[in-house]
Amino acid sequence: MPKAVVIGGGIGGLACGVALRRKGWEVSVLERAAAVEPVGSGLAVAANALKALDTLGLGDRVRELSTVEGPLGVRRADGRWLTRTTTDHADARYGDSVVVMLRATLMDVLADALEPGVLRLGVTVTGVEAERGIVRTDAGEIEADLVVGADGIRSATRRALFPGHPGPVYSGVTAWRALVPRNGLEIPRSESWGRGLVFGVHQLTDDLVYLYATDLSPAGAAHGDEREELLRRFGGWHEPIPALLRAADPARIIRNDVHYLKTPLPALHRGKVALVGDAAHPMTPNLGQGACQALEDAVVLAHVADGDLAAYTAARLARTSGVVRQSMTICRVTKLRNPLAVRLRDLAVTVAGRLSPELMLRSMDDVLAWRPPVEAVTDRTRAADR
Repeated sequence: MPKAVVIGGGIGGLACGVALRRKGWEVSVLERAAAVEPVGSGLAVAANALKALDTLGLGDRVRELSTVEGPLGVRRADGRWLTRTTTDHADARYGDSVVVMLRATLMDVLADALEPGVLRLGVTVTGVEAERGIVRTDAGEIEADLVVGADGIRSATRRALFPGHPGPVYSGVTAWRALVPRNGLEIPRSESWGRGLVFGVHQLTDDLVYLYATDLSPAGAAHGDEREELLRRFGGWHEPIPALLRAADPARIIRNDVHYLKTPLPALHRGKVALVGDAAHPMTPNLGQGACQALEDAVVLAHVADGDLAAYTAARLARTSGVVRQSMTICRVTKLRNPLAVRLRDLAVTVAGRLSPELMLRSMDDVLAWRPPVEAVTDRTRAADR
């Protein structure tokens, strides 16, 4: 039985563990933390990622534990809609739409799909030897037929494989995320754009709302009370944004500067080591594709891992580099602050949406229409065939 070692117990690492076990590999997923503590936020799982999860036999479980987006679109800071679409349109176009769930829930689904002992917590990786497939840890060396670097945006595995690469660069924006009680508010499921600012709202359950926001900021800027920072920026925006911010717990608001891989890696593998997720292609959150692309990576890697890893790079490098560029393009559009440029942007989005109501969806065709190399037959697909 071939042996794989996965470095990192996040979404990409866990998904790789599940995918490789499904293909008959002996797998160890090594996580430095003594306990897996997912970031307290939500995430969108789009049609492409749901199909990747179907291949792992987990798509229906994720659908059961998530909420399905209703009408969604882009608004101005005063609440006026610029463009809208519905999940029905997405489902008809891609065979699935977008579901929203807690990041912790998705990680639980993936972790529960692993047999006991596969996920090893409290293990620190100290080095990787790509050609021999050696992973050095604080508990000794492990030799493997495949090593998967799923160790995130600051990936030490990536640096070891490509020491001359410049790595991720700052996008110019900082991001906030929070989970907030709904408190009976009507949640619009939208993303609102202002002058260099973005605020997104998604209902996760009847009682919980996921919100996120971005603004231009110097890298590493220090803030005190993050809720006050958000109210200063967004307190005059349309409801329910101010009400949600007032209900937020300042201690549970997460903020981080957003980095992305401006220069693609020369390959996503070297020797016996392959990179997945943020270790391979960190991106801005504007397309909601960070976790989705990690799930795609896992499925494709497991499909080709018993052969030449060059097939993994061939299948994933151009695609993920394109998603990184597309996401950063949207980020640049949202960063506009000049009043005239903002008015022209909003007008262009409005006119385009009126001329072609499905424009927002069509612009995502290359991303959302992806299909896995081998699709699992699930209850959902069997029902669709009847």
